[in-house]
Amino acid sequence: MTQTKSPTTTPDVSRSALDRFFRISDRRSTVSREIRGGITTFVAMGYVILLVPLIIGGVADIDGNKLSIAQLTTATAFSAGLSTILMGLVGNVPLALAAGLGVVPVVAFQAAPYMTWPQAFGLVVLMGVIIVVLAATGLRTMIINAIPVALKNAIGVGIGMFIAMIGLVSSGVVGHGTPGGPPVTLGADGHLQGWPVVIFAVGLLLMLALFIRKIPGAILISIAVVTVLAVVINSVATIEPTAWGAVVPTAPESFFAAPDFGLMLNIDLFGGFARAGGLVAGVVLFTLVLTGFFDAMGTVFGVCDEAGLLDEKGTMPGIGKILTVDGVAQVIGGASGGAGSTVYVESATGVGEGARTGLTSVVTGGLFLAAIFFTPLAAVVPIQAAAPALVLVGALMMTQARKIDWQDLEVAVPAFVTIALMPFTYSITNGVGAGLIAYAVIKAARGKFREVHWLVWVVSLVFAAYFGISAIEQVLGG
Repeated sequence: MTQTKSPTTTPDVSRSALDRFFRISDRRSTVSREIRGGITTFVAMGYVILLVPLIIGGVADIDGNKLSIAQLTTATAFSAGLSTILMGLVGNVPLALAAGLGVVPVVAFQAAPYMTWPQAFGLVVLMGVIIVVLAATGLRTMIINAIPVALKNAIGVGIGMFIAMIGLVSSGVVGHGTPGGPPVTLGADGHLQGWPVVIFAVGLLLMLALFIRKIPGAILISIAVVTVLAVVINSVATIEPTAWGAVVPTAPESFFAAPDFGLMLNIDLFGGFARAGGLVAGVVLFTLVLTGFFDAMGTVFGVCDEAGLLDEKGTMPGIGKILTVDGVAQVIGGASGGAGSTVYVESATGVGEGARTGLTSVVTGGLFLAAIFFTPLAAVVPIQAAAPALVLVGALMMTQARKIDWQDLEVAVPAFVTIALMPFTYSITNGVGAGLIAYAVIKAARGKFREVHWLVWVVSLVFAAYFGISAIEQVLGG
């Protein structure tokens, strides 16, 4: 019996159309909880509306052209909203989508230096088309189902560590090391300092206290309270704006801003191959597909497992629809004028509030669309107010480690590699790839070659090429 089957005998006729469509009662949730989860997810990942434009907008393409921040903000919010609503209506899962932070650097730093922005966005659209084909043919689902359950659990644990690390780094608690010293430190120089870190600490302690006491909306309440505190402190104290990160907590001068859709459908599908050359464009496209393919896979299973939506075999009912929507979202993101949209790990914050259905995604998506007109409000919540949610949810996702047989080294070692590399390399894709390669090699070394699904061998070889892409480029280019 799967965890998604109805635990109640209440006839459908006694339930609202909304309840029946999203199966809210079947998943032991309520409309208010789903709405609260949707708001929480939006608040936790709302920073993407500002962060992505800052990354892409700071880079010039091969012709020296930079994109408008206003247009990028509109494109980011619009594609996130449309993609997330689509996931809620079609996939019926509490997963929010936005421009993938694994894809954004590829577009900005691998594609743009060799081609124009429309050509770079064209490659993003092509990536989405390829992922849709893989999902529609069932190949993507086959690959996912071929992965051992232990590694799927490890993916969830790794994502938990990854998002906790994101929260700690973005809040200033963990800093980058100096040359010759440790790679990471407590704070920027081995010490915690500055009001932004204080805001994070207060937010984390408040969130933990409310959550442990099972206060409804604990995460959302904490974010709201600490955001107000941050605005007050920032207005009376002398704080360097860069200390806050992408968002400085200041009361907005206005609440409305007209959207600018100037980047919409401004794409050149195949021009990148002519401008940059087949090899360069091919490598960029390969990297985009691989990143988009596995980033979403890991996040979908990690978050849905936390929501109790996987069955006893570790499979996800309706995964084909979910993965197809994810591919369509990549197309939407590229066509809107930005990086392709993919599932965000911050969806776990809504799950932490009790979200279990697609209604949460519809709410989150609606808020993203509303943010197109109210972008000044998105600039109020600093990352230090949202980061505690990432740490808390990361801790909750770590509990999936109990499902891994740590006495069996054939799965324990690959699981550890998967978990460790996600936060250490800041990439879900790297963790998944290294774990699969380790699993296949260890099984083969034990003489159990045939216990490894043939698709796992194929994917492992693809990942081997991914990790060695620099050497491959040198060989083919030389």
